[in-house]
Amino acid sequence: MYQAKIMALLFVAGDQGIKEKDLAELLEIDRAALRQSIEQLKIKLMSDQDSGIMLFQYNTSYKLITKSEYSELLTKYFKTGLGTKLSQAALEVLSIIAYRQPITRIEVDEIRGVQSSGSINTLLARKLIKEDGKKDVIGHPNLYVLTDEFFDYFGIKSIEELPKIEKFEDYKEE
Repeated sequence: MYQAKIMALLFVAGDQGIKEKDLAELLEIDRAALRQSIEQLKIKLMSDQDSGIMLFQYNTSYKLITKSEYSELLTKYFKTGLGTKLSQAALEVLSIIAYRQPITRIEVDEIRGVQSSGSINTLLARKLIKEDGKKDVIGHPNLYVLTDEFFDYFGIKSIEELPKIEKFEDYKEE
């Protein structure tokens, strides 16, 4: 009964996924009923030969991912350039990292006002950013910086070729 609703929610959540407690609240069911529906959905997707996706749990969150047997096909897809568009959220995160590097995910989240781990994972997977050490604060979070692939992707040679941030602030005031 809840499987279609769970799939719809996880589909729109994308790479970020949804925490168990949030899924339960959205569906207005208790966590035990949610876990039962999720287990049934996991089994259904894994056994369905006509489905290329599966339900994946990490910590207390769930998301839809592609089955590993399609990794070669997906690699081919991304190599063709068909999958090169970045989401608005990923572009926002990339801009923040470009202008403020090195920066932690928490600092990016504070600037954006929303959680950015999904976008950061996308940018890491596309090799547009990389981890570059740890910040010397409690918890030692990862620091993120741009990669050579970033410059290649956008056709620029150095960070100095990015527009000056003051130009944007002047534009905002007008």
